[in-house]
Amino acid sequence: MRVVLLGPPGAGKGTQAQRVADALSVSRVSSGDLFREHRERGTELGRLVGTYMDRGALVPDEVTIDMVMDWIDDPDRRRGFVLDGFPRTLAQAKALDGRLGRQEPIDTVLYMDVSVEELTRRLTGRLLCRECQTPYHESFSPPSREGECDHCGGDLYRRTDDMPEAVGRRIEVYKDQTEPLVAYYRARGNLVEIDGQGSMEQVADALIHALRQGGAAPTRQS
Repeated sequence: MRVVLLGPPGAGKGTQAQRVADALSVSRVSSGDLFREHRERGTELGRLVGTYMDRGALVPDEVTIDMVMDWIDDPDRRRGFVLDGFPRTLAQAKALDGRLGRQEPIDTVLYMDVSVEELTRRLTGRLLCRECQTPYHESFSPPSREGECDHCGGDLYRRTDDMPEAVGRRIEVYKDQTEPLVAYYRARGNLVEIDGQGSMEQVADALIHALRQGGAAPTRQS
């Protein structure tokens, strides 16, 4: 089965993509994983990506698609795969479908629907230790003592991209990019919307149930 998992920042895509991949006994990957892998291996694509990333520029869609297709074409992916958060834009989705062709299209696109309020709560509550980088969350996994890491005693801080203003901008950018993408897959008949606001276990169960049943799981009511 060929699966795409979509979701906004803070939805828990990475965790859920791995759970779905494990349930299907296939591999998962994100575009970020591929960028790092190719750069570490020193491939031609990796060197090309580096020329963009080193100057802070966006990697062009065609380069990203080349990396994704190089990964998909590996014999290990014959049984299927899970793409984590890719494609991100309508242009990338169309390019991916064009490269895959009609013989081996994406089977299912799982879209994790989470409200803006919940995303903001999740993202703005994240904390990191300055010393050992242990993650915490003010609501879900707070430290024993406020502002202090349980493991090393280091100071806890909030990343600049998790500040309320930055989180708001990230969510707006995602909505602008994703709404056309969701409409595209819905029109193709392979989109399944999942309520992403439950616990990690509840969301994982809903994602896997939707895949195994071949139909939509319950979605969050507006």
